[in-house]
Amino acid sequence: MPEKMGSPLSSFLKQNKPLFFRIFFILFFSCIPDTANLCSNLSLATTAVQTHSASSDNHFSLKKLTLDGHFSFENIHYAAKDFGNTYHFHPSAVLYPKSVSDISSTIKHIFNIGTASQLTVAARGHGHSLQGQAQAHQGVVINMPSLQEPVMKVHTGELPYVDVSGGELWINILHETLKNGLAPKSWTDYLHLTVGGTLSNAGISGQAFLHGPQINNVYKLEVVTGKGDVLTCSEQQNADLFHGVLGGLGQFGIITRARISLEPAPKMVRWIRVLYSEFSIFTKDQEHLISSESSFDYIEGFVIINRTGLLNNWRSSFNPRDPLQASKFNSDGKVLYCLEMAKHFNPDEAGIMDKKTESLLSKLSFIPSTLFQSDVSYVDFLDRVHVSEIKLREKGLWEVPHPWLNLLIPKSKISDFAQQVFGEILKDNSNGPILIYPVNKSKWNRKTSFVTPDEDIFYLVAFLSSALPSSRGTDGLEHINNQHQRILDVSTRANLGIKQYLPHYSTQKEWQAHFGPQWKLFVQRKYAYDPLAILAPGQRIFQKAIPFL
Repeated sequence: MPEKMGSPLSSFLKQNKPLFFRIFFILFFSCIPDTANLCSNLSLATTAVQTHSASSDNHFSLKKLTLDGHFSFENIHYAAKDFGNTYHFHPSAVLYPKSVSDISSTIKHIFNIGTASQLTVAARGHGHSLQGQAQAHQGVVINMPSLQEPVMKVHTGELPYVDVSGGELWINILHETLKNGLAPKSWTDYLHLTVGGTLSNAGISGQAFLHGPQINNVYKLEVVTGKGDVLTCSEQQNADLFHGVLGGLGQFGIITRARISLEPAPKMVRWIRVLYSEFSIFTKDQEHLISSESSFDYIEGFVIINRTGLLNNWRSSFNPRDPLQASKFNSDGKVLYCLEMAKHFNPDEAGIMDKKTESLLSKLSFIPSTLFQSDVSYVDFLDRVHVSEIKLREKGLWEVPHPWLNLLIPKSKISDFAQQVFGEILKDNSNGPILIYPVNKSKWNRKTSFVTPDEDIFYLVAFLSSALPSSRGTDGLEHINNQHQRILDVSTRANLGIKQYLPHYSTQKEWQAHFGPQWKLFVQRKYAYDPLAILAPGQRIFQKAIPFL
């Protein structure tokens, strides 16, 4: 049986005054360093000899644990690499858990050692973090896909759901739930991600305007806290931990089990793309669609800068409504904006689908000759990015640096942002797609740790760049990072009120600004559930005290 949740903060402080002051110094005087330039070649200990000694002690200490799974101390360099491919923090060990108790025992052991050890713990799914967030320098990385419990099980009924391991991939959940004619409501654009990873952030895609992000579609969690406690939590049970973990960047616990809400799944999707040359008309139509009672089931968009022959590229997957007019379309060098929509249907509803989509499209003001559409299977639509992944892997262009920048921008500031960035700071988008689409804040649970701009509608703008490691040109890492910094600087000077999604900051002052009024609660939850700052060191929000050796 799971243990009960720890006492509230006030009670915790009364009963643990000496520990509290110890924790206070750990969190505030040993906090995140002033810069994030923590090279993997630098040691956190004072000398290489001390680091080697500490590492040996850590190995010996961990080897004494009785586990269902096992630790590995050799050939673990992969755990110092992620999709971002720019930060490389090498762990001391990788845990391959077979049970939740393996994770609990490991964390409890490290917690009991206290500040006599520099060991920290990071949960790693399939390594799709961007700036080393799932890495642990000289610590323990938990290989979450090794977790064999619970076995995925779909529950049908009035409120269907699926119970899954925190290390399960969303693509596997899709295939398993479809066997019962069901599927999760909210997705990410890329499905080869783990449940624990996306729920620790938010999980946003084109369904978020309708169903909220993935963190809004969870009934229950099982979590291992930074003290090693295994707790079940939901809106009704251990609610503070439940809300804290969702969008909590892994700071309060490791998600080992999740109960995900399901809905009846369609078999087909009508996938539509249209173009705009005026940003104001583009955003007006997007905002109309996400606010309408009857709309599409998926709404996204992207920016097209200095690209020709775009419509011809679409023809490999889409059919133009008017082939002759589409062939005559010329962008005249303008920045273009693509509205991408999808409507679910079943094969016997094709006639009704035609009428529904025609009605919805008739209220929009896109360039008529740029209407392209395609009917694809539900699985093919949701797993569309994986097709691109396969092609990039074949060309050796997948495992390159990905200096992504994801921003949430208030509706009232999106035009100012676009004017200063698209076509000005960014002269082209050949380094990767630029997504842009609005979501409704009313669909989000505001009790979670995830922070959003202070408006009812805000936009996700994602710069999904890929860099060539050896290049010093416009496709190089340095140039792309400089562009992104200019975007952030402009946004700060203009006081646009943006928030980062998949946030990455260099100082704790920036983290405080990111969380704003929620920072105090965030720190309180850290005290309550991970008082020694053991968990998720790669986020660089808090830093565990370094032992004197």
